[in-house]
Amino acid sequence: MKIRRWLVASTAALGLIGAAPVVAPAAPPAAHAAIASKSCSGSFTHATINGAEKCLRRGQFCARAADGQYRRLGFRCVSRDVRGNYHLT
Repeated sequence: MKIRRWLVASTAALGLIGAAPVVAPAAPPAAHAAIASKSCSGSFTHATINGAEKCLRRGQFCARAADGQYRRLGFRCVSRDVRGNYHLT
């Protein structure tokens, strides 16, 4: 009787272990889908400023701290208005 119980219990345990789902390794994030970039109309220039995609044009607000990034694209962030806000030139 003891051997029969042991045999049934071990068979059930092996059945549970064998039925465990197999997990496939995750694919790298780049393989899932292409990342769509922001599209800009003809009068704007596409740029990545401080890690964010932007459509730039003369006269828009700008971040003074990112002036070097704007200059690489042909803009300058030096013009201030009456309120003290900076705009692209």
